[in-house]
Amino acid sequence: MLLLQNARLANENSPVLVEGDVLLVEGIIQQIGKSLAVPEGARVIDARGRVLMPGMFDAHVHFRAPGSENKETITTGSEAAINGGVTGVVMMPNTRPALDSATAVATVLENAKERARIPVYTSGCVTKNREGKELAEIEGMRELGVKMLTDDGDTTHDPAVLLRAMQYATEFGMFFASHCEVPELAGPRALNEGVMSYRLGIKGSPACAEEIIIDRDIRLAHAAGAHVHIQHVSSKLGMETIRWWKSRGDVKVTAEVTPHHLMFTDEHIGDYDTNYKMNPPLRTQADCDALLEGLIEGVFDLIATDHAPHTPFEKAQDFISAPNGITGLDTALVSLYHHFVEPGKFGWDVVVKRYSAEPRRLMGLPVAALEVGQPANCVLFDTAAETTFTREFMKSKSQNTPFLDQTLKGRVDLVILGTEVLLER
Repeated sequence: MLLLQNARLANENSPVLVEGDVLLVEGIIQQIGKSLAVPEGARVIDARGRVLMPGMFDAHVHFRAPGSENKETITTGSEAAINGGVTGVVMMPNTRPALDSATAVATVLENAKERARIPVYTSGCVTKNREGKELAEIEGMRELGVKMLTDDGDTTHDPAVLLRAMQYATEFGMFFASHCEVPELAGPRALNEGVMSYRLGIKGSPACAEEIIIDRDIRLAHAAGAHVHIQHVSSKLGMETIRWWKSRGDVKVTAEVTPHHLMFTDEHIGDYDTNYKMNPPLRTQADCDALLEGLIEGVFDLIATDHAPHTPFEKAQDFISAPNGITGLDTALVSLYHHFVEPGKFGWDVVVKRYSAEPRRLMGLPVAALEVGQPANCVLFDTAAETTFTREFMKSKSQNTPFLDQTLKGRVDLVILGTEVLLER
């Protein structure tokens, strides 16, 4: 039995925080109100000044299992999630071997049940080994609960194959998540084509390489009557393309934006800093501003980190050779507060809606809510504290992040899921 007193409660429907007490009994929210009586035997936490919100949910993470456990494991990845206030995740299937069959998916899900303290879900491949040629074992994966199909890491190259997959799997209530990129245009995928690529002497990846496939895959979903989810959008025109398709109202399209595409530009790369190398690449300030506008407006349904761990050796290579991607689970919630909530660019309601509620709705899961009768699934966040992202602080097996050794405003103090206190600082 746990009583959280004087917390400021955040929800997805109002930017106003309401102060109150929350009583948890046997993993269920039993009472919410002001000055609640302290039940006998209850543990009391004074949460005065701190924000209580539902646990976050990340619908796009790479846990590298099977095949690259030197970068991340299901255990270390899920602990990084807890460290950042995230109480559920969806893994991508670009592992080795790829998650393209019922056997592969079953193995991963069994491992997740044994090794993670939070719910861990997985997507499945559209095509065998993500090669874009032959459909994966979709029915077998569906029977194991897979809802999202994606060849993430690459685009499903052949549009005829993707259309056929959409026509087939949509009947079973599955949807498609698209990594949007024309490889022939994207080139080495190192950084955005523009002033910085010219200055650094590296062939850039133009935004149109992404934007062409955004439009293509939405058109395919329109033709098939399918639901398509556009992953990690990075450009202004990409956002505007999605906005236009949504305004038509005749195709089901959702989209995500990452914290790093909201916060950083290609200028941050500076002297070839590979912690800012990702795919799609960081673009311009005008793109960042447009993506923020799209998030607030609702063009982007959700925030997802695209958590992509790599070893220090890999990231220490030259800029073109180093792999794409940064970690995000440890840092996302604090960085969103530091860069956007604290400066007043958007409120806690946007964070809760886009990084907790909508990702769960995308996956067909119950939404975590601070309501009487709901299971306890909550995070206590201290807006007056700070977090320094040292290697020792972070729980991910890899620390390829621009936030390494930086101090940001805000701190995740408490994470509760059901009857378990998963984290307490």
